[in-house]
Amino acid sequence: MLGHEVPFTYCRTQEGNRLCGRILDCWWQTFDICGFLKENLTEAEFAAVAAPPPRPPKVATLAELIAQAKARVAKEKGE
Repeated sequence: MLGHEVPFTYCRTQEGNRLCGRILDCWWQTFDICGFLKENLTEAEFAAVAAPPPRPPKVATLAELIAQAKARVAKEKGE
């Protein structure tokens, strides 16, 4: 996420006492991050980290993209 190497402690405290949402993606090749987190978190905490991030509904995303395109076209036309 930052584009460079960071210490593991940073990923464990990125948002106060919360884990970075990408901790599993970044550390899985270095060591058994799942095993470590399962040993150090409750089941609910681990489930929250392991769950995929919520995605906005496709219709909302499409509507937003259409609105952005309309605004860009209007700006280009000088409206």
